[in-house]
Amino acid sequence: MDNNSVKVTKETKNKIRVEFERTSLKERLKAKFVTFTFLQKVIWYVFRLILLIGISYIVLFPFISKIASSFMSPNDFVDVTVRLIPKEPTLDTYKAIFVDNHYMEIFLNTFLLSASTALIQMFICCLIGYGLAKFKFRGNKLIFALVVFTMIVPHQTLEYSMYLQFRYFDIFGIFQLLGGGGIELFGKTFLTGIDIFPDTGAWKMFTDQGINLNNSFWPLILLSLSGIAFKNGLYIFLLRQFFRGVPDELEESAYIDGSNTFHTFLTIILPLSIPMLITVFLFAFSWQWTDEFYTTVFFTNKKVLLMPDLYLDIPQSLDTNYAGQNMYEAAIRNTAGIMMILPLVIVYLFCQKFLVQGIERSGITG
Repeated sequence: MDNNSVKVTKETKNKIRVEFERTSLKERLKAKFVTFTFLQKVIWYVFRLILLIGISYIVLFPFISKIASSFMSPNDFVDVTVRLIPKEPTLDTYKAIFVDNHYMEIFLNTFLLSASTALIQMFICCLIGYGLAKFKFRGNKLIFALVVFTMIVPHQTLEYSMYLQFRYFDIFGIFQLLGGGGIELFGKTFLTGIDIFPDTGAWKMFTDQGINLNNSFWPLILLSLSGIAFKNGLYIFLLRQFFRGVPDELEESAYIDGSNTFHTFLTIILPLSIPMLITVFLFAFSWQWTDEFYTTVFFTNKKVLLMPDLYLDIPQSLDTNYAGQNMYEAAIRNTAGIMMILPLVIVYLFCQKFLVQGIERSGITG
């Protein structure tokens, strides 16, 4: 019974193949393409293509227009025939921003600040997230609720208090106990009375009310070390979700072999967490790179230039006294914005694989 069925099936297939080969090419194409099902597929494909092109145009057009305007000369902005392609392309805007606005100084300052705070936040948030995910102790849920609460509270409500905290930084009340003597104690070397900052006058940062840490990297570094810097609540949440998916058997095996908790964390957990750590580092680095809130709060004298300062001033070498002055100045600031985010685009191109892997392993994707 089974053999006959197989035989019939083979004979049927061979018959169909022979008949198909004998059919003319025109008939075969007609049978394949001139059908209602094929027409439905074509209509659906064209509809999706037009929809995607339209959405892409809406999303990309602002970027394309800003990039195109960055190469335009002042005359192009008053020429009504110029839309996206400049008639007189030039790199004068890029050169002026690079030289007059001290781009390299801003780049190095921002890179140093962003890289240092991102590395600190990556490790501290990893440590906190691991503790909340793997250890059961009294107050665990309360601490996690406070972590989530830091994601909800607007940072603008803490702006004035954070400024004062680091303007008169005195964590243990030492300066209040010392009174005015705090200036001499910290501004000069002990007992000798010799000014240890004779040229800079840096002893003036010490007062009887505390240390003035503003206009330096210290406020952001201290916030990163304490795990309450910008978006640290989100990083802790992501890492906690990731560590909850790590099997407990890995740690138990290490404990049986005599490894302590911290050694297990360094040698077993951290190597497993590299994609997630890179994701957190990229988030922290990118948000610090373009941050305006903390740089406005803590950097008030503009002696330390950072990326948000790049587009505040119009380069002096560019003459904006034209009929299209407003459009030209807007194009200059757009060019500064392009130069600001260009390093982030380059970083993303090399690290997008780790970013996607980290988001997938965080356990919050749908």
